[in-house]
Amino acid sequence: NLPPEPAAGDAYALFARGAELLDQRHWAQAAISLEQAIKLEPGKTSILEALGRAYFHMQRYRDAADAFGQVVEQRPDDDFSQFCLGRSLEKLGDVNGAARHMALAVGMRPGRSDYRRYLQRLRDRS
Repeated sequence: NLPPEPAAGDAYALFARGAELLDQRHWAQAAISLEQAIKLEPGKTSILEALGRAYFHMQRYRDAADAFGQVVEQRPDDDFSQFCLGRSLEKLGDVNGAARHMALAVGMRPGRSDYRRYLQRLRDRS
C-alpha cells in the first residue's frame, strides 16, 4: 500500500511520504514526492539526501551526484552523503572523484566496513 498523497504545499508531509516510499522501494514515486518537497524547501539537506537515494536507485546517477553534492557542500561532515556522492561518481566513471569522496567518508567513519570495502574496490581498479 502506498502512503496517501499529502497536500501539495506541505513540504514535511511530502518528505515523509517520500521517505516512506523509499523504505518500500518505490523509487520513482519517492522521487516525485521529494522533488515536490525540494521545490518548497530548496537546499534542505534531509530532502536532498533522500532524493539522491531515490535517483541512485533509479540509476539516475548524474541527478544523484548533484543531490548528494549539494548536501556535501552544505555539510561536508556528512559521511553518508560523501559516500553516496562517491558511489554516484563511480557509476558515472569518475574513479578519482569517487575515491576522494569515499576516502573522506572512511576517514569520518572508519568503523564502516561497507565504506572501506567500496573504497578498496575502487583503489584496486586503478
